[in-house]
Amino acid sequence: MRSRGWSGRWPASDEEAITRILDAADDLVAESGTTLRIADVARALGVTRQTVYRYFPGSEALLVASAMRAADGFIDQLAEHVRGLSDPVEAMVESVSYSVEQLADDRQFENLLTRRQGGTVTTSLTSDTALAFARTILRRFDIDWETHGFDEAALDELAELSLRTMHSILVDPGQPPRDGITLRRFVARWLGPAILYPRLTRVVDVITKPVASP
Repeated sequence: MRSRGWSGRWPASDEEAITRILDAADDLVAESGTTLRIADVARALGVTRQTVYRYFPGSEALLVASAMRAADGFIDQLAEHVRGLSDPVEAMVESVSYSVEQLADDRQFENLLTRRQGGTVTTSLTSDTALAFARTILRRFDIDWETHGFDEAALDELAELSLRTMHSILVDPGQPPRDGITLRRFVARWLGPAILYPRLTRVVDVITKPVASP
């Protein structure tokens, strides 16, 4: 790594250079929204655009890396918040509600859910990045998912449903916006039955299975 520029404060390693680039990107996103230009990042760091390109091939890659770094920190925070909750309904209701309360107007989270194609920015709740974010959260919970009827496919669907629920409330929180116990009751009423469904169907299958003749 060349130690040219950097406003006279040269990074000691590539890792430090990447961290400082991401920090600058975070500051710019906080100021201007989801729009990010490599030239602006380079100017903030006192380096050339080519220096930033050595670590990130473009602004899209830089935005995703910045958002994923923020997501990792939030996953740790959320896992700690619901630690000890072993009931899937209780854990999911609390995690979705807590996420809504914490991520409102969070531009890094918005970056996780955007897809840029042909210059058009659209929200994608089924992108690999968004689903990986949701699946990682579920697997951090203190829940034996298999016991509650969730195989890998069902867990992926729950991750998507939870992400859709959270995003819908964030986009339109209602008038007045729900929070606290009101928000949790609302989420529990509609998301709770979906979480119970796999276990319920397994019980029904056992009950309705024909009994073999002696």
